[in-house]
Amino acid sequence: MIKFERKNYLYKIYTWLPIIILFISVLNEFDLNYLNIDYFSFNFPYILIFYFVLKEYNKFDYLLVFITGLINDTVVGLPLGLSSFSYILLCVFASYLRNITIRPHLIKDWFYFLFVISLINSINYSILFLFFSYELDILFYVINNLFTFLFYIPITFIFNYYFKAIND
Repeated sequence: MIKFERKNYLYKIYTWLPIIILFISVLNEFDLNYLNIDYFSFNFPYILIFYFVLKEYNKFDYLLVFITGLINDTVVGLPLGLSSFSYILLCVFASYLRNITIRPHLIKDWFYFLFVISLINSINYSILFLFFSYELDILFYVINNLFTFLFYIPITFIFNYYFKAIND
């Protein structure tokens, strides 16, 4: 296990690592499309935002999440503010779950995550199709939703390891 001294600069960078990874993932549009596999993508920022808001990580500020949404819209070419709306809506749902939960349970969080990303993807699809007349493939949203849901558990184990390193 990694141990840090609390006053060290490396420790400070390590505590800001989730936000740094979030900015890198929206700038890079990280969804494994570089492998040229048809219909394989997942939304890593959704997993990252949901997990760290659910765990009430103190460095994970909603303003920074909103700004990453604006950056994502600029990089991808979506109407400005749509990803920010999605990310903030994800933050609201995750903080609601955190506040009503007495005993956290990974499987219940996982299925709640499925409900939330399905709702957000359907809102995004509706807005882009009805208001902006984008020609969208619904199958892409369904497969993206499925893989994002399936990758939540393995990525959660990695993030749990990160929390153990921060708290030790």
